[in-house]
Amino acid sequence: MLLNIKHGGGNKMFYKKRGQAAMEFLMTYGWAILVVLVAIAALAYFGVLSPARFLPERCFLAPGVACLDHSISTSGLSLVLRNSLGSDISGVTVAACGGTSASTALANGAQATVSITCSPALSSGSQFKGTLNLTYTNVDTGLTHSVNGDLAARVA
Repeated sequence: MLLNIKHGGGNKMFYKKRGQAAMEFLMTYGWAILVVLVAIAALAYFGVLSPARFLPERCFLAPGVACLDHSISTSGLSLVLRNSLGSDISGVTVAACGGTSASTALANGAQATVSITCSPALSSGSQFKGTLNLTYTNVDTGLTHSVNGDLAARVA
């Protein structure tokens, strides 16, 4: 505006060229940004950018009871547990996905495999992410404990 006042308001061509340059700049980069967004949307739609594909499998329980290995099928879960609590435990059950494992005992340092039948059945190829509820009784003290853990893995 100061330029118009100084020159008596006669230089309107200068403003038209600036406006045209700004519009061309926005249109050029606008199309480029639009193409990038469409490409990202297509990759996400076809599952290339699916976060489940990049997340690692994990099985975690409370300190003292380790989840050494796990396997997930459409019918249920199998977990390999190791007792590192420093004392024997009995009545070990794991609840997950609508089912509960059979009760077992674990000596200090021993490991056992527990199986859980899921209800309803899991779908093959899907990502399972759930909470494990471990219940056990310390043989030395007779106290019952209940701890939670996590399991995330792909269903085979």
